[in-house]
Amino acid sequence: MLTLFRALSILPLGLLHGLGWLLGWVAFLGSGVYRRRFQDHVAQAGLRPAEVRLAVGESGKLLAELPRLWFGTPAAMDWDGAHWIDEAHAAQRGIVFLTPHLGCFEVTAQAYAARYASGHGPITVLYRPARKPWLRELVDQSRVRPGLAAAPTTMAGVKQMLKALKAGQAVGLLPDQVPPQGLGVWAPFLGREAYTMTLPARLARQTGARVLLAWGERLPWGRGYRVHVRPLPVALADEPVEAATQVNACMEQLVRECPAQYLWGYARYKAPREPSA
Repeated sequence: MLTLFRALSILPLGLLHGLGWLLGWVAFLGSGVYRRRFQDHVAQAGLRPAEVRLAVGESGKLLAELPRLWFGTPAAMDWDGAHWIDEAHAAQRGIVFLTPHLGCFEVTAQAYAARYASGHGPITVLYRPARKPWLRELVDQSRVRPGLAAAPTTMAGVKQMLKALKAGQAVGLLPDQVPPQGLGVWAPFLGREAYTMTLPARLARQTGARVLLAWGERLPWGRGYRVHVRPLPVALADEPVEAATQVNACMEQLVRECPAQYLWGYARYKAPREPSA
């Protein structure tokens, strides 16, 4: 698989996105479970099918672009709102980036690392280690790059992120990812209660870090990506459920701005798993 990914990484981004669009529709038409989950989540959010039809192909692009992003030459990236990052750095504060399963979430960390790591240290990204050995090896190798560190979804990973923030560095996480049992609370998200991580508020409260919302828009015709950054509009509450509700509301607002690039087939409402050591 590693050899295949390296071979695919030399292809133009536009071609990979074209192949991914086909892959997305094959998965949608071929898997009844995936299709029903996709449609149920869209209906639950109160959106019309026409508003999210493009998301079927976009979900396939998400997979097809990985070889290029992990092993190929850097894709074109531009910024919308980078001054919010500059302000946090000027204030000598760490940064907690919150990114939903929207657009290309691999790009946000890569773009930060390319632009800021040399002067402000690496960005530490929270990730869930793959369970299958072959996939774990692939993912682990893909994340070994200058300016980017990875922290597992364990207590050791949380300590790693706290250390980075206290050093004035940046961390990134997907707050709409289902956390392990005991590390989240139930809070509303897109029309339904979802088990939601409490980590963003804990990180900000314990380190005084600035919380920023960020997502990577996938530009058409393989032109690259645009990273959108904005500040969290409210101070996160001390009470866990209230803070999780605030975070979910912010993620929902981003999704509704570009529903065609949200990963509607993600199993957002599944029960949490037991925590790792």
